[in-house]
Amino acid sequence: MGLYILGIESSCDDTSAAVSNDTHILANTVANQDIHRNFGGVVPELASRAHQQNIIPVIEHALKQANISKNQLHAIAFTRGPGLLGSLLVGGSFAKSMALALGIPIIEVDHMQAHILAHFISNEKKTVPLFPFLCLTVSGGHTQIVKVNDHFDMEILGQTIDDAAGEAFDKASKIMGETYPGGPVIQRLSQKGNSDAIRFPKPDIPDLNFSFSGLKTSFLYHIRDQLKSNPHYVEENKNDLAASIQKTIVEILTEKLKQAAQLHNIDQIAIAGGVSANAALRDKLKELGKKHQWDVFIPRFEYTTDNAAMIAITAYFKYLKKDYSSLKVAPYTRHKSHPREMK
Repeated sequence: MGLYILGIESSCDDTSAAVSNDTHILANTVANQDIHRNFGGVVPELASRAHQQNIIPVIEHALKQANISKNQLHAIAFTRGPGLLGSLLVGGSFAKSMALALGIPIIEVDHMQAHILAHFISNEKKTVPLFPFLCLTVSGGHTQIVKVNDHFDMEILGQTIDDAAGEAFDKASKIMGETYPGGPVIQRLSQKGNSDAIRFPKPDIPDLNFSFSGLKTSFLYHIRDQLKSNPHYVEENKNDLAASIQKTIVEILTEKLKQAAQLHNIDQIAIAGGVSANAALRDKLKELGKKHQWDVFIPRFEYTTDNAAMIAITAYFKYLKKDYSSLKVAPYTRHKSHPREMK
């Protein structure tokens, strides 16, 4: 029979519910919020309102897809943070109320930790990273290199000192007059572009940290200067611009990851987070894996963006340790622990 856990993810603009049976995912339902495309980014108030509308039907659909009743659940897990406060409150409050009504434990989950532990969801390959491994966690709000010593022993070796990689994709898309989110747009345009057409400077950041604010500024200034002599520059070179900025972002990420692997003598390498869905990043990681004899772990597409399956799998390992939460826990928008540790 195994353990049935309902996972709820509501950290940003996607409302998701998943049901796990031990390490197997029986259902993973996601409701997107397309309204934010009109604003070029997530509007927190609109996101929290949409979560309130979506959470009940999403959970009902997940339970129906998993073919179990709510009374069969052993625990309910929810994203405590980091994320948008209003969005987190909706998911956390619902999880607490439902768990209290059913008389079962609630389990809080850290969003970034969950992205990494998504690699332990059982699938047809049945291969998982061996400890210790490195995980490049990249999304719209975070960019980190994490050394994973155990399911709940994670050390941040490097992280962005300003903007995240996902923000760089979004900004580049916006500058070119394209839509949000920018990652899929840049990837689509780059398929017809020359990635060597334009050279953008890469930041010289010490240690294993990242910076993308300078790259965004360089992209903006490049287009501004070119438009002075050619008002149609963006339309005429959009594919090359997308391919070139994508290549630069991928190189920044993978060069630091290669440095971390060599420094810590680790050959188990993984990626996670929304940007890990990027085809160029995946291809580059596979290329480096062959060159350096790494064991490379790339998540399935449905486990890259925000999803409740990763919340449920993280809760499963917490349940085994009886690491339950109190009804009094409050959400957090940023990590409050030591910057080099992920609790």
